[in-house]
Amino acid sequence: MNNPLVKVKNLKKHFPVRAGVFSRATGAVKAVDGVSFEISPNETLGLVGESGCGKSTLGRVLLRLIEPTAGEVYFNDKNLVTLGSEELRRMRKEMQIIFQDPYSSLNPRMTIGNIIGEAFTIHHLAKGREKKDRVLALLEEVGVHGEAYNRYPHEFSGGQRQRIGIARALACQPRFIVCDEPVSALDVSIQAQILNLFLELQEKYKISYLFISHDLRVVEHIADRVAVMYLGKIVELAKAPELYKNPLHPYSKILLASVPLPDPKLKKKRTIITGDVPSPINPPPGCQFHPRCKHAQDSCRQTEPELIEHAPGHLVACHFADAEKP
Repeated sequence: MNNPLVKVKNLKKHFPVRAGVFSRATGAVKAVDGVSFEISPNETLGLVGESGCGKSTLGRVLLRLIEPTAGEVYFNDKNLVTLGSEELRRMRKEMQIIFQDPYSSLNPRMTIGNIIGEAFTIHHLAKGREKKDRVLALLEEVGVHGEAYNRYPHEFSGGQRQRIGIARALACQPRFIVCDEPVSALDVSIQAQILNLFLELQEKYKISYLFISHDLRVVEHIADRVAVMYLGKIVELAKAPELYKNPLHPYSKILLASVPLPDPKLKKKRTIITGDVPSPINPPPGCQFHPRCKHAQDSCRQTEPELIEHAPGHLVACHFADAEKP
């Protein structure tokens, strides 16, 4: 991959677990534990996995909304981890986030015009009539009528609110947006509209996305490449058509097998996964997926597999990536 816009190297975020009278650290929740990947300009990287695997934490650490424990994040060749507060604030114009819940992500005490226009004020991009005109243009861009300018978030549906959230993210003309489950709270028909809006905006403004979702159908529609995350680690990374056609990690195979078919007449082989997700405070040794994997052998229980290139552009962390599909 040439000249990536975003480059992540061994990124970690461990949350200390405290106990006792003096609140001493007794352990750590390893929410993100040594993640590395790259995102090219105008590319969408889908990030999928079960709830609680660390996807949303990764997105926030990437933008330094949460401070990382270790690792490096390069945006346009600048290491965000080492930037001071003022320089990081200036970089915020180029990196934005769209949150999962359209109902709690907008300030209920502010009008829509003030919510979107706040970015212009903070970054000294526009004021007065120019600011209002640019806010109205953004609302039109995302498919919201201009009369929304003086209204409040509670007056809109979930889909409209998410469109407003997208307009807010676009205000500074960012080059990179973290989309944290942006359609999971919406009806299926509205999901399709919002996904098409993301694609249109990417084509027009050449934006790169990190698209976080637990829904593999959604990711298939929008992502160029897909990273599968399990217990704070990326276990497989490949181009979307390759991953959906030929998943190599047992966990990826199970995730894909669990996707419902749109035609109820079609039959699909059921895949049953046993056991619970291990605790991120005390993950198992070796491959963290081995307690739930039917192909697990002694080497899986003792040695953690590295994320290596199994085929051109297809990385997988598994000792037995060629095992039969479960």
